[in-house]
Amino acid sequence: MLPPSSSSGTATAPQESRETAETLEADRRAEAPTAAPWGTDPYANALRNGRGPLFLRRSDGWLLPLEVERWCSDAGAADLSALHRCEGPVLDIGCGPGRLVAELTALGHRALGIDVSEAAVARTRRIGGSALLRSVFDPLPGEGRWGTLLLVDGNIGIGGDPAALLDRAADLLSTGGLLIAETSPLDIDERVQVRLDDGRRAPAAVPGP
Repeated sequence: MLPPSSSSGTATAPQESRETAETLEADRRAEAPTAAPWGTDPYANALRNGRGPLFLRRSDGWLLPLEVERWCSDAGAADLSALHRCEGPVLDIGCGPGRLVAELTALGHRALGIDVSEAAVARTRRIGGSALLRSVFDPLPGEGRWGTLLLVDGNIGIGGDPAALLDRAADLLSTGGLLIAETSPLDIDERVQVRLDDGRRAPAAVPGP
């Protein structure tokens, strides 16, 4: 995946593309994900297996089921309706196991996924997508030159501060670029601390007041 070349500066477009490609390849080699021990990370295990159960557990015990099977499947009709709107090179923020990056690549788009999970990055690469082990708030290739950003599967909540995330997205997009964000049909303004749980082990005790 090559981010778009800038038209400014003294370097020619082919030179910029080559330099960007070399930088991206160096990043990939430097941060090749290493497999975590089995059983230590419920999210990584779920991605390796391609299925749940996997939940977000709130401190009061409330569980939110996560759609691991959908994330690990091929892009569905709803996904495709969003992907067909993408313009130019695409950055999938919080790409997870990579179904959207892989589909975009198959459709002929230049696409890159970023995720903070080694298992997610490894799976994205394994199914044919390009991905880097990065936070959206880290330095990224092609800043200010991405044609489309994707924030789907609940990723508008990355970092717990949607306003800061959207400000960062504006820095990454090219002038006139497109942000495709999936949001809840309900008006929700809630911040809670949660942790990943596979439902197979007793949760750690939560200290009382």
